[in-house]
Amino acid sequence: MEVTAKIAPYTLNEEEEKKKILREYRALLRVLKAKLKPGDKVLLRRAFEMAAEAHKTMRRKSGEPYILHPLAVAKICVEEIGLGIRSTICALLHDTVEDTDVSLEDVRLEFGNEIAKIVDGLTKISTVMDSNSSQQAENFKKILLTLTDDPRVILIKLADRLHNMRTLDSMKPEKQLKVSSETIYVYAPLAHRMGLYNIKTEMEDLAMKYLEPDSFRFIAKKLQDTKRERTRYINDFIRPLKAKLEKADLNFEIYGRPKSIHSIWNKIKKKGVAFEEVYDLFAIRIIVDSSPAKEKEDCWKVYSVITDAYNPSPERLRDWLSNPKSNGYEALHTTVMGPQGKWVEVQIRTKRMNEIAEKGLAAHWKYKEGASDESRFDKWFGQIREALANEEGSSFDFLQDFKSSFLTEEIFVYTPKGDIKMLPVGATALDFAFNVHTAVGSRCIGAKVNHKLVPISYKLRSGDQIEIITSAKQKPNSEWLNIVVTSKAKTKIKDSLKEEKRKIADEGKATLQRKLEGMGAAMSTQNIEELCAFYKVNSSLDLMYEIASKKIDLKELKNFTVHGDRLVPPKPVVIKKEEPDYDPNKNLARKDTELIIFGESSDKIVYSLANCCKPIPGDDVFGFISTGEGLKIHRTNCPNAARLMANYGHRVVKTKWAKNKEISFLTGLKIVGLDDVGVIHKITNLISGEMKFNISAMTIEANDGIFEGNLKIYVHDKEELDILVERLHALPGIESVDRYDAE
Repeated sequence: MEVTAKIAPYTLNEEEEKKKILREYRALLRVLKAKLKPGDKVLLRRAFEMAAEAHKTMRRKSGEPYILHPLAVAKICVEEIGLGIRSTICALLHDTVEDTDVSLEDVRLEFGNEIAKIVDGLTKISTVMDSNSSQQAENFKKILLTLTDDPRVILIKLADRLHNMRTLDSMKPEKQLKVSSETIYVYAPLAHRMGLYNIKTEMEDLAMKYLEPDSFRFIAKKLQDTKRERTRYINDFIRPLKAKLEKADLNFEIYGRPKSIHSIWNKIKKKGVAFEEVYDLFAIRIIVDSSPAKEKEDCWKVYSVITDAYNPSPERLRDWLSNPKSNGYEALHTTVMGPQGKWVEVQIRTKRMNEIAEKGLAAHWKYKEGASDESRFDKWFGQIREALANEEGSSFDFLQDFKSSFLTEEIFVYTPKGDIKMLPVGATALDFAFNVHTAVGSRCIGAKVNHKLVPISYKLRSGDQIEIITSAKQKPNSEWLNIVVTSKAKTKIKDSLKEEKRKIADEGKATLQRKLEGMGAAMSTQNIEELCAFYKVNSSLDLMYEIASKKIDLKELKNFTVHGDRLVPPKPVVIKKEEPDYDPNKNLARKDTELIIFGESSDKIVYSLANCCKPIPGDDVFGFISTGEGLKIHRTNCPNAARLMANYGHRVVKTKWAKNKEISFLTGLKIVGLDDVGVIHKITNLISGEMKFNISAMTIEANDGIFEGNLKIYVHDKEELDILVERLHALPGIESVDRYDAE
């Protein structure tokens, strides 16, 4: 997979363009060849002509004719997802209803109801996902409604997003950030959940290319530099296995493939190791050609051959043959000790399993034999429908809950009778109780996991067997919301708390009514809104509840006046704030000339640096207009960046640093190394003596010959910091130097 290619400037004339469009159309027909039935070619031709005619005056940002985009999306649908003729027609027409004069009725008349319905779903999603305001959270439910209606909609949408990511180079930087963030936040997890591992991986890599360009280039170069020795190692590893597998009379393919840049980067960050220490830079894949009846037997046969040749790590065996993931993934993974003392991951699948692993849901349909095969996806769609049925609550919360409930990895656990339940990683005993039944969850006081008593907050592990203990006196409380991760449990707890809140609020309502009647004011919507604003509460329910629970004392009502039956609040008293004394350290986030903010009257914009990621000059940054706090500057790889850009893309402001050596910024460095005599002196001498940095704070802890130092220092920009990190790395005995965000 090539993800670093640049798009060349566009230079084709009209005649060449026509030839290119026809070439792409013929290429699409070639990949569809095996699926074409009599009459399909005519339908495809009509769809292609309708799309070409509708888009004929339109161009992409790269300058090329727009029709090349639907053609590319259709080809991805067929080649990489395994969809058929009807989906190809929908992919060709996916932008026509939204962007051109073609109406949904035109599509219906030409191609019938089924295709019109899918195109309508795609149009709805486009207006949701790709509108300039990027209000994804508000409209995310619409997408999921369409998804549960016809999953092909989301599969075509994923192909559309993948092609947009592949051609993102021609977009403006702020658009690249926004689209990449949406991709990493929603689309890649969705692709994973639909079983499209290759697409998920490519989306993550491409998003990283724009969100963390330095890290991306660093790992891509390292992979390139180590390619030859890696290939040699893979060949050495495979050679003895090949001979043994042939001897066992198995029909198989065996090859090594590199891990994705994004997953390598995650390992580096999670484990705090250097690139050279990430042992699984690649995986060995063995694909067996097996009859349906012998699949499991053959996979375990391959496993025994591998573990005969190399020693396995027992805790690294993953058996998804007995319990496939709910996105249909089946395989056997093991990690073995290869030559030169290196751990190597080996994945074992049959041809059918491999197709499902690469084509996901589309391949699942192809292989289904009766309803039971489809039930895992049906169950998942059913759970989504249930989550969608709950209309209350903010859409943003819904998106968060959806991600944690439906887009994460899963574990499987057992009921006391031995039935299997699938739950997301991180699920607790309380999640399990709500999964069984709302009444069981609401009365849960504890659980027995593998016959041992555990609290309701116990985090479940794959293979646990759980029995729930209930009490008629138990009822949900607000603390429970911090214990559960599944959407169903959260929704049911919130419903129960609301019901409880309403009962208490009724008492507050009676109290308020008596007070207002005593003053001669009406219990009207207008007066209630006036009181909500005065007491700074969000709703009338909150107002009544806080009156009942004595958080709001109504004695301030005597300061109100009554006109007719209307309440008029007292005038607010303005307190003049004294100017604080000047603090020299506060220049860390003052506005001078160190940032260029693009947009209207940028010279007048006041901003502050976000505390969550502490940017310094030279970092890739973006501005975010936060409510109440003005413009905040975040690093593009800030932990909150993807969420902010994906949900509030319209508030993102293009920003870059200007050179200014006058202002210092506080940042942190974590240094780990061997606790040798004089090592601390060498570090401080380099920082303060040679490089003249100001150290704000320093803590050193030594343990069993290893020291860990945390330094807070003032630097002018990232360039300076990078030089310092490089020089610290070069000191003898220093193992790692990592930046962290100093408070």
